[in-house]
Amino acid sequence: MGAPVLNGPFTMPMFRDFVPRKLQPWIYVFFAFTFQLSGGLYLGALSHMVGGMSLMREDIQMCLYANLAGMAIYFPLLFRMKFRFTNKTLLTAAAAGALICNLLATRVTFLPLLWAICFIEGICKIQGTFECMSNIQLWMTPKRDFTVFFPLLHIVILGSIQLSDLLMTYLMYHYHWHYMHVFIAALMAIDLLVIATCTTHFRFMKKFPLFGIDWLGGLLWAALLLQVAYLLDYGDWYDWWNSPVMKHLLLSIVFTLIVCIWRMKTIRHPYLEPKMWTYRHLIPILILIMLVEVFLATEHVLEEIFYEGVMQYEETVSVQLDWLALVGILSGCMFAYWWMHVKRFNYMRLIIVGIVALIAYLMGYYFTISSEIHISQLYLPTVCRSFAYAILSATFMVCLEEIMTFQHFFQALSVFNMLHMVIGGVAGSALYTRGLAYYLSDNMARYGSAIDHVTFSRSPFPLGEYIERFIAQMMEISIKQIYGWVLYACILLLLLFLLYDMPVRRQLKQMPSWKNVARDVKNSFWRTWHKPVEKQ
Repeated sequence: MGAPVLNGPFTMPMFRDFVPRKLQPWIYVFFAFTFQLSGGLYLGALSHMVGGMSLMREDIQMCLYANLAGMAIYFPLLFRMKFRFTNKTLLTAAAAGALICNLLATRVTFLPLLWAICFIEGICKIQGTFECMSNIQLWMTPKRDFTVFFPLLHIVILGSIQLSDLLMTYLMYHYHWHYMHVFIAALMAIDLLVIATCTTHFRFMKKFPLFGIDWLGGLLWAALLLQVAYLLDYGDWYDWWNSPVMKHLLLSIVFTLIVCIWRMKTIRHPYLEPKMWTYRHLIPILILIMLVEVFLATEHVLEEIFYEGVMQYEETVSVQLDWLALVGILSGCMFAYWWMHVKRFNYMRLIIVGIVALIAYLMGYYFTISSEIHISQLYLPTVCRSFAYAILSATFMVCLEEIMTFQHFFQALSVFNMLHMVIGGVAGSALYTRGLAYYLSDNMARYGSAIDHVTFSRSPFPLGEYIERFIAQMMEISIKQIYGWVLYACILLLLLFLLYDMPVRRQLKQMPSWKNVARDVKNSFWRTWHKPVEKQ
């Protein structure tokens, strides 16, 4: 994907002549990083936003899921937008949208509107990232080799997540959490300035109208995704099925799913086509990426509770681990590149390597977490976690591209990211939050019997200090228990992988050229609008 190249060096015709050719792709790399750094609200300052915006923790987490849902649901439209609008128009709209959403997010407290802003910002984020990376793909890999492209792409995506958390923490510590939004808005303003002065309107093919898109179907799938995220995010706060709100929401989810499936099977060009679901190995890949996200949700629930509730770390202390996570991401992406591209080893065994690294992370935290450890003892488990995440994310995406035709790849990528970015993470968070509530109360009841008259015999007895230390110890034990169960589940998944060999080709199929892609879209459009006339 990128600007056309005709048996010559890589060129980017959208840039003006005065921009040095060697600098051009790096400008788009910078754009991609700025788009990935952006977001609706930034969870690095969650505790500060809860007080500053008078919102609950679940409200702000829902903003994150709305942002991710906007990214996931927009994938099937990326190429249609690329065929309709010029590169400059798309980048300008994406940067301007991200800038406006970041400025509005800090001033809006009406939740439905705030979620809508975060959803739109997610669309702008993925549109800008795709437009940048698709135009420099031939610079990254002249043969369109996805074993090169996806590992490098995940350096940008996963690395930006850690950099965003680092920026948020340091800006919040030295100034205020609002300054992160100001900083991102300033980056978007720089993008707009460079786009306006250094680029021209360019499209690689004749303008193609936005006909035949199932807009209603896209809205229905987005509504379904947001409803599921709301159910899992607010379930613990509403006490799950003891609340009529959760019961009614579940009925609404079932109804929306039925309507989505009915529409998918009854119209000619649905948003997600039925044939997309029939590819061999698609369902196992979707299940696996969801399980991996559930396992890795321990980072956002158990780790944060351990840092804050047991170790009493400040944000500037725990954020040190983000630097180690960056090391793991870079090493994981480069290892995946070496394995898939340089050595051309079997993808199945690379997934096994990723799961082994995930087990090493879980074992590291299970055997390490204690109120008496030093933060340096968490360095290695953190590296293992991000190393596993980088390997599995890049490999699953390569496998998905291998089993799909280009016609359905971006539709499958949308479903993939619904589970990868939204459902898996929020399901894991709900599961661990519920488990922690159960084990914490259970352990307090069990170990609370140790508090007797002998314990209170000292006079004066420091009751407040004793209770605080007791609760921290119970929290530590509960977190360790949940890590143990997750470790068992991950080991079981590894054993299943060792017993079952899912054949995925080692050699990549040929990626179609821009002309062939445009011809396929044009033929599909022609059949859609002229077939009824032929029948008459």
